[in-house]
Amino acid sequence: MRKLLLIFVLAIISFSTLRADEGMWLPSLIKERIQDIRKKGFKLSAEDIYSINKASMKDAIVHFDGGCTGELISDKGLIITNHHCGFGSIQSHSSVEHDYLRDGFWAMKMEEELPNDDLWVKFLVRMEDVTGKVLKTYNPDMTEQERKEIIARNSALIIKEATKGTTYDATIESLYYGNQYFLFVYETFYDVRLVGAPPSSIGKFGGDTDNWMWPRQTGDFSIFRIYADKNNKPAKYSESNVPYKPKRHFSISTKGVKEGDFTMVYGFPGKTQEYLMSKAVSYISDISNPHKIRLRTLRLETQKSHMEKDQAVRIMYASKNASVANSWKKWQGEAGGIKRLGIVEKKRDYERRFNIWAANKPEYGGVISRLDSLYSILEPYSFANDYNNEAIKSNEIITFAGTVLSYLKKESGNIMIRNQETLKGIMEDFYKDYSPSIDKESFISLIGEYRKNIPENFQPDYFKAKISEFGSTEAFADYLFKNSILVSKSAGMSILDNKTDLSSLLRDPAVEMFDAFNEMYIKAIRPEYVRINNEITLLYRSYMKGQMEFSSDKTFYPDANSTLRIAYGKIRGYSPADAVYYKPSSTLEGIIQKDNPLIYDYNIPEKLREVYKNKDFGTWGSNGSVPVCFLADNHTSGGNSGSPVINRKGELIGINFDRVWEGTMSDVAFDPEMCRNISLDIRYVLFIIDRYANANWLIEEMDLK
Repeated sequence: MRKLLLIFVLAIISFSTLRADEGMWLPSLIKERIQDIRKKGFKLSAEDIYSINKASMKDAIVHFDGGCTGELISDKGLIITNHHCGFGSIQSHSSVEHDYLRDGFWAMKMEEELPNDDLWVKFLVRMEDVTGKVLKTYNPDMTEQERKEIIARNSALIIKEATKGTTYDATIESLYYGNQYFLFVYETFYDVRLVGAPPSSIGKFGGDTDNWMWPRQTGDFSIFRIYADKNNKPAKYSESNVPYKPKRHFSISTKGVKEGDFTMVYGFPGKTQEYLMSKAVSYISDISNPHKIRLRTLRLETQKSHMEKDQAVRIMYASKNASVANSWKKWQGEAGGIKRLGIVEKKRDYERRFNIWAANKPEYGGVISRLDSLYSILEPYSFANDYNNEAIKSNEIITFAGTVLSYLKKESGNIMIRNQETLKGIMEDFYKDYSPSIDKESFISLIGEYRKNIPENFQPDYFKAKISEFGSTEAFADYLFKNSILVSKSAGMSILDNKTDLSSLLRDPAVEMFDAFNEMYIKAIRPEYVRINNEITLLYRSYMKGQMEFSSDKTFYPDANSTLRIAYGKIRGYSPADAVYYKPSSTLEGIIQKDNPLIYDYNIPEKLREVYKNKDFGTWGSNGSVPVCFLADNHTSGGNSGSPVINRKGELIGINFDRVWEGTMSDVAFDPEMCRNISLDIRYVLFIIDRYANANWLIEEMDLK
């Protein structure tokens, strides 16, 4: 145990072969890197970044709704994040009469701020290495099941002690595939209100066309406010709640940025897999991503054709469409980047050298061959799992049928509804944003691909029988969408009035199909998929530990897992192709150059045209235009959306929102010459609030430098 911990201490403090622009570092360990960070230009201390003894930057950062990051920009609980992170909340308040997606929304006083059901943010209170406590009483002679039981038991005790007498919650997360464990303690706030958002023609300018691309001119921001009770503690929404008083908020720099300036990104990156072996990376680039891209292309084409014809449908499917498109385009860049860099070949070469080194080491010898063999066994189950997610669960009516089914129960021989009020809310939310015609058209496309690509032994007997009965996917779709009670809102909601025979719902075509595919997944796919993955994860624990001994001159930062991390580097352009160099900043000029009223993604508001024509830039102009976005070489991932981008003085200079398409393979392998994060220049945010929205009262709350 002591030897294992020593290996990780040495790995954390060794940084001789890692570039400063690569890595996602734990804030509590930043003292080990502060000299390198300061060498790159940072002027503050490690205590300013992370401290449990005084207010620090971590106290100005929130995990926003579980998938993004946000930051405090006033002493009255004002937080800023990306427009795409707040998109669902903006959409929920939108209608044809009040289209906040199209027109934007701006509260002009606190009383006009809009509450949001189920939206939450949480602050990290502290983090702590608890590896020794988690593995207390464990010894290598124990079975893996005994190890899991010890970890679960010890973790529960650690969490109980860490949250005792508080309103905090906590988790214990595994790092380095179970070689290290950290405790994360959080405080969660549940009253988060929408304050302001630009129209989508600004906040989503460029749309799917520009997504993951550079140059970008997207004003990707939205503003919310945290409310608390009178004691500044978390509380559910109430009119008596008051703006939260944070321990710390960011000052905002209006000085501007230039190439070579220091930058730090501080947020909650979602998931990276930097230490995967070659076989896993090959599956991602050669099999999984191409098929998932094809399936999402079909969905996007269907949605787009309907959204272009009807404004109400556009609003209804705006959030769904953006969600589908985001990963669709990312996967394309990721697969291309893996091939361009030859990552699979490089990993194979590394594995050959590792095998030679490990040949006389019983702990690591053979681990590569065992992993390789397991990945071969796993592949058909991974493929079936991919199609279950992208071709079956992506059919809205089928997933909805499963949700409804989960709220039914048997009581005294009768079928009853469990928690009727909750189910009613779920059903109303579903029908609010549901188009049967889009779902049916998408269903035909997705099921057609499923039939063509999934082996019959993974297809449910029910499904094969229905296709045989009706003769085609189209005919089966006609039957299902004509006969399912759940397709129609009026018919579907009728199950709540206690007049419908709920037992007949079990024979509903959509419910039957969900049940058949769910049973196949639970019985034939998931058990093996989970079992093999568990064996792989167990081997990775040894492989990870072995890599850290084999490459002892290299720093191994932990993969992202939605916990708070720091990345740092500098503002920097890049060269995506021969004879091409992208400058690291964009301006309002680029928006005007792309402006086209005939193309939805590039049709900017008339008012923005007028502001530009009159050069009405206020104090936010620079060199005859307004800065919009900039590039840096910080290592980011999904979940970093909305993260603060900080200058050398610890001031806010931008909001991270994307990566360049050529560098999206950074979740698997980081290329310092090509991987760039894209951030919104804070001066463009202030320009939009001031000159476009006339919401200057918000700027008055901020601390401008």
